Amino acid sequence: MESGPAIFAGVVFALFGGGLLVWTATRVRRREPVAHGVNPVASATLASVAAVIALTLGAWCFSRL
Repeated sequence: MESGPAIFAGVVFALFGGGLLVWTATRVRRREPVAHGVNPVASATLASVAAVIALTLGAWCFSRL
């Protein structure tokens, strides 16, 4: 019964991190801004770091099963 919340949290983190990473890569590849009014390199870097952190948290949640 304790594995239910870990599975849910892992799926949420993995979907968010994967989606953010794909979205950021698509925006960078098309040379479109990741965030308006911000340095393009800084916004792409920050979004990528947030995506990797979310994916890492998702993997950590799945490792707790």
